[in-house]
Amino acid sequence: MKEFSKMIADRLSLPVHHVENVLKLLEDGATIPFISRYRKEATGSMNEVQIEEIQDACEKFTELSKRKETILSTIEEQGKLTNELRTRIESCWNGTELEDIYLPYKPKRKTRAESARQKGLEPLAVLLMTQREKDPLKRAEAFVKGDIANAEEAIKGAKDIIAEQISEDEQCRNIVRNSFSRQAIITSKAIKGKETEENALKYRDYFDFSEPLKRCSSHRLLAIRRGEKEGYLKVSITPSDEEFCLERLERRYIRCTGPCAQYMADAINDAYKRLLKPAIETESAASSKIKADEEAIRVFADNLKQLLLAPPLGQKRVLAIDPGFRTGCKVVCLDEQGNLRHTETIYPHPPRSEYKQAGNKLVKLVEQYRIEAIAIGNGTAGRETERLVSSLRYDRNLQVFVVSEDGASIYSASKIAREEFPDYDVTVRGAVSIGRRLMDPLAELVKIDAKSIGVGQYQHDVDQAKLKASLDRTVESCVNSVGVNVNTASKHLLTYVSGLGATLAQNIVDYRTEHGPFRSRKELMNVPRMGNKTFEQCAGFLRIPQSDNPLDNSAVHPERYSLVERMAKNLNCSVSELIKQKDLRSKIKPENYTDENVGLPTLNDILKELDKPGRDPRQQIEVFEFAKDIHSIDDLHEGMELPGIVTNITNFGCFVDIGIKENGLVHISEVADRYIDNLADVIKIHQHVHVKILSIDKTRKRIQLTMKGLSVH
Repeated sequence: MKEFSKMIADRLSLPVHHVENVLKLLEDGATIPFISRYRKEATGSMNEVQIEEIQDACEKFTELSKRKETILSTIEEQGKLTNELRTRIESCWNGTELEDIYLPYKPKRKTRAESARQKGLEPLAVLLMTQREKDPLKRAEAFVKGDIANAEEAIKGAKDIIAEQISEDEQCRNIVRNSFSRQAIITSKAIKGKETEENALKYRDYFDFSEPLKRCSSHRLLAIRRGEKEGYLKVSITPSDEEFCLERLERRYIRCTGPCAQYMADAINDAYKRLLKPAIETESAASSKIKADEEAIRVFADNLKQLLLAPPLGQKRVLAIDPGFRTGCKVVCLDEQGNLRHTETIYPHPPRSEYKQAGNKLVKLVEQYRIEAIAIGNGTAGRETERLVSSLRYDRNLQVFVVSEDGASIYSASKIAREEFPDYDVTVRGAVSIGRRLMDPLAELVKIDAKSIGVGQYQHDVDQAKLKASLDRTVESCVNSVGVNVNTASKHLLTYVSGLGATLAQNIVDYRTEHGPFRSRKELMNVPRMGNKTFEQCAGFLRIPQSDNPLDNSAVHPERYSLVERMAKNLNCSVSELIKQKDLRSKIKPENYTDENVGLPTLNDILKELDKPGRDPRQQIEVFEFAKDIHSIDDLHEGMELPGIVTNITNFGCFVDIGIKENGLVHISEVADRYIDNLADVIKIHQHVHVKILSIDKTRKRIQLTMKGLSVH
């Protein structure tokens, strides 16, 4: 890893010694959350994003290094590896340039040029390229033999050799590549006969579409590529001025007038149309797809982070309802820890319409299980169930929340759900998940494949390996930023804690089951396979509220306990007193405690943590109500103002739930009266907003909204 430090530092504009330190920590098995939180002196206080960029860059350089070894080995086997070529390959760290260097030596399937060489036409190709022969057709007669019937056929074969040589010329490839880079136009057209198919209609905006490739946004490009993949669109990428591109190629090769020049022009034209253009078009399509993927994955990860860090209700007794019409509403009662205490089904809606009986049952359950909040899924019959719940009189004050069901059905049918509730069906599991999402969204959502949570676009069209890696890192980051109560966390939540993984997470749960709650962080060392290195990585992110040492319920790392104890000793107090009394903490001068391992960044983090040990970085949850008289798209009209909840954020706008089946779209230009570059800077997932309806398309079920001049919570 170290050999890449300088290149990575230059690429990311970071100090070399900090990059070296990060790479060394990663090589030693440190996790990104641990490095970001507990090794600030070594990294210059880099955040997780910067550390991820270093890790990604190192992986790319490592892959490129392996590719160079393969290329050098292949060329050497051909006996064509000169010292100059070796030096050039070894010093090249650009993937595209490397492949261009390798192209003339790359083993090929049988091509037209190779066939012509086997017929002995390479000397004729060289003759044409020198462009000195006044009568090349006459000279070509000498090559008429075997399968070559006449001079014209010999010339044709020679031109095939020239065309391939031109297509493998680095400068020619860069001429065409630059032309694509500056002028490429992406065009899509409907495939004839497919335009009227029902599934094709969603792509009708692209039935006759053309736009400069560099201006084509991520979501448009991914939509076009999906339409192409599904067989509804024909897509091409072409420079806007192909004649200029051909002129540049001719200037490079044609040095005279006459027959040879014409043959060269023919070969250049063939090289461009048959070889260069398709190759660079494929390259442009791939690179634009990579950029679109990266942008889509970034947006998805940002949305997922917001969703995972949504405000929790906390440890309250919750009644959760998974609404339904014909099959009824599944009701569950959960205690403060999210354990299932009761379940049954009520039928307040058609066809049974047992409205009164259902209401009476809910009132009794609230009283019997001392319920403190009610969670209602936002799917089918959600609004109707919310009206029922809100109309009832209870023996206590209750908060009623509408909770997103996205992914709940995936969880309820999963192996995880079957392990948690082997004796209950999917409807009960789904209702439990809804209730637990209200109590702690992060702890519950980590059990669901992030792609099923409903906050991405075109997630099935992007690179799946990169998407999974990004989402896994996002979940890991969120879990570790909040911290985990080791005595209540599920094994699925523990899996994402820095340094643990599935095996150790299960071992912690098994140990907890056998020996009871952990009493200290030190006791974690008794867990099977918990070594010193793993303990170092995970301990600061695990909380133990019941511990006699208050630091065990904080983000202060055990390696710094002695430092805090020294602070307390210098103030003639205990650590507990130091945490409780702000006036004592105000007397601490961080600079008095610095040494070669601990600097001001770490000391300032410790002092912040002593102010609010174990603090949850998430905000407080707020109750939200939809407009009471809005139930379907037929209840809407232009100009209507409504409350809503942001459900998804994209580069072009945000989607808002206004209490009906269809979400409305607020285009980025309609969010505010000022220009907004990045929507995520001003809008968050689950944010409460007010919107006004601009237009309604009932046929396509599209609702255009604006937030200009309206309040945002």
